[in-house]
Amino acid sequence: MVAKLISGCIDGLDPHRVDVEVAIRNTGVELKWFTVGLPDAAVKESQRRVRVAMDNCGYWLPSRTITVNLGPGNLKKEGPYFDLPIALGILAATGQIERARFEQFLILGELSLEGKVRPVAGTLALAILARKLKIPNLLIPRENAAEAAMMDGAAVFPVDSLIQAAEFLSKGEGIKKFEAISYSGQNSNPTYAVDFSEVKGQFHAKRALEVAAAGGHNVLMIGPPGAGKTLLAQRVPTILPLLTFDEAVETSKVYSVAGLLGNNGLLHTRPFRAPHHTISYAGLAGGGGNPRPGEISLAHHGVLFLDELPEFGKSILEILRQPLENGSIRISRASGSLEYPSRFMLIAAMNPCPCGYYGVPDRTCKCTSQQLQRYLARVSGPLLDRFDIQLDIPAVKSQELLNENFESEPSHPIRDRICSARKIQLDRYRKFRLFSNSQLPAKLIKQYCGLSEPCLQLMEKAIRKFHLSARAYHRILKVARTIADLESVSDIQPHHLAEAIQYRSIDQY
Repeated sequence: MVAKLISGCIDGLDPHRVDVEVAIRNTGVELKWFTVGLPDAAVKESQRRVRVAMDNCGYWLPSRTITVNLGPGNLKKEGPYFDLPIALGILAATGQIERARFEQFLILGELSLEGKVRPVAGTLALAILARKLKIPNLLIPRENAAEAAMMDGAAVFPVDSLIQAAEFLSKGEGIKKFEAISYSGQNSNPTYAVDFSEVKGQFHAKRALEVAAAGGHNVLMIGPPGAGKTLLAQRVPTILPLLTFDEAVETSKVYSVAGLLGNNGLLHTRPFRAPHHTISYAGLAGGGGNPRPGEISLAHHGVLFLDELPEFGKSILEILRQPLENGSIRISRASGSLEYPSRFMLIAAMNPCPCGYYGVPDRTCKCTSQQLQRYLARVSGPLLDRFDIQLDIPAVKSQELLNENFESEPSHPIRDRICSARKIQLDRYRKFRLFSNSQLPAKLIKQYCGLSEPCLQLMEKAIRKFHLSARAYHRILKVARTIADLESVSDIQPHHLAEAIQYRSIDQY
């Protein structure tokens, strides 16, 4: 007797349908169990969990040969997704439950030894798969219900235990459909733990970060210890436009596969990721034995902050060049390659020199010129060129720091200006499927970032003085285009270009 159920698994970020077939043959008095279909260690171990869980739930296992086939056979099956469907398949194959409704459900979940159903990663992606395959229902762990229910097209039925799942499938009782809160309601007024109004002084830096957020530009902040670089970076997500539904689904899908989404449905604020400089290649880029997204993918549609940039390994930093250009990262393995989305705003911070006080008034720098050059050389020139804005962050003045009555503009009105500038860019580049000035390719820069004669003269002086590369020249034009958009001006003016040029601090070292 053979029982057939529908389940699924994740390969990278891609969900795949898996057909779980359970066959039982009477071959003697000893129980034998075989799992086929390229299972990994976690899948092979499921037979132990399932046997004990069934016994503790009062179900019986026959003294026969059990064969579990996970199709298609050419797809490697990873993770504990199949515990629940395997157990239900055995119950159906032995006649302990009816199986008339199996084809209407995509079923997944890990079993504890007590028979409780534990959450699994990647449920959001599998809910998208169910909608694509027109499978009308999902039977999934209760902790995963909120994220799966955000996707229209399949009814979500949260399950707590094997007994509950068996009774529901055989009798249609015991589980109610999960009702999700609409994403628009969650996202209409997101709350943040931080705000730009808390930053004392640093008006030049806040202006530069507003420009960066308006155009999606990458930022390098250079300043002494304690100047507020981390403080500023942490508040950038509060001025970025709110996540659209499609962006929330994309980002939440990454977090779901990584097992970091939680049970509150889709993300409603842009992610902020700040890995330590000791992070490994796999930790930043993704991959590993059981592949999972890295920090650059967890920052998708948000901010990736790298503090103490020169302390990161040079080979680690070079990983960033591909996603900064393409918006994705490809991980190659012996069994194939995986691609993770990685479109983020990169903000990095560093000291001006090893001791941190080069050029700081009233402080003496103890570094030699050779030490300074070696310090700056830890970050390659091609990577530095990919920072559209290179910003000097001076130490906060004492009178600003001690002023208890300071007033600073909060994040909300800054975000409103940024949203207006982003709308201009969306309308301008709609036919090219571009979303911000930072994504402009070289062939479109001449069309949308044209310069008048006074601007050309100013740009020529800057190129000669700072020895700007072609990439740096193009990035200055894109930043100037963003500054003009913030003023709702159609043509780049000399003062827009002058402001963009001053955001190239590292070229002055």
